[in-house]
Amino acid sequence: MILGLGACGYVLGNGWRPRLQWKAEENGVLLRESQEWADTGFSAILLAAVIMFFLVQAFKIPSGSMRSTLLEGDHLFVNKFIYGVRIPYTNRRVLRWKKVQRGDVVVFRFPAVDRTSPHYGKDFIKRAIALPGDTVEIKDKRVFVNGVQQVEPYAQWEDNFLIPGPDEFKKDPAVFQEIWVARKASLSPAGENVRDNFGPIVVPPGNYFVMGDNRDRSYDARFWGPMPDANLKGRAWLLYLPFRRWKIIR
Repeated sequence: MILGLGACGYVLGNGWRPRLQWKAEENGVLLRESQEWADTGFSAILLAAVIMFFLVQAFKIPSGSMRSTLLEGDHLFVNKFIYGVRIPYTNRRVLRWKKVQRGDVVVFRFPAVDRTSPHYGKDFIKRAIALPGDTVEIKDKRVFVNGVQQVEPYAQWEDNFLIPGPDEFKKDPAVFQEIWVARKASLSPAGENVRDNFGPIVVPPGNYFVMGDNRDRSYDARFWGPMPDANLKGRAWLLYLPFRRWKIIR
């Protein structure tokens, strides 16, 4: 009887051992696979973070200020490294491939100092019209840079009405230059009068003069002053949605 029970125990014990060993190995394989998936997922997230921070950023057009180049709701990629890779938590850039050129469509952080501003911290997209040191003047909607009227096939106007320029600034351009550089143009007596007739002003060092392509419906440098290079995020590169309007942005 005792021998019989011992024999049964031996058979049962040895019969279960391979199964238990197989289970342990199976669990080990699953654990290794789970670890590999976790490592892959972490690497993918890290790579996406690096790409988003240093190389490319997705952007959605929030308004009609860039019509008809870009429409409300368009999705595009922004090339963030073309103007240099920004060092985190600083305004310094390294590995700068190109400088901003007139006509570039750029994305930037709105230059608001006041945290109560409704645009504080928001990203804007406009076209670079003039560079540091350039003289800008707008006469009856026509843009002049350094005295030369610009050929702008991308620009559009929604009405034929002309808003006269501010007489007080025509008499003393230095006054308007000071107010504009101080970002108080929209708070001045001129107000909306700068839409169709503006300047002349000189773009200060380290800044750009930017405008929307939809000139009559764009809140841009005419109203809030120069755009600092430190606020620059990148150049608009590729419109990918809606797919039927896919194009390289120029």
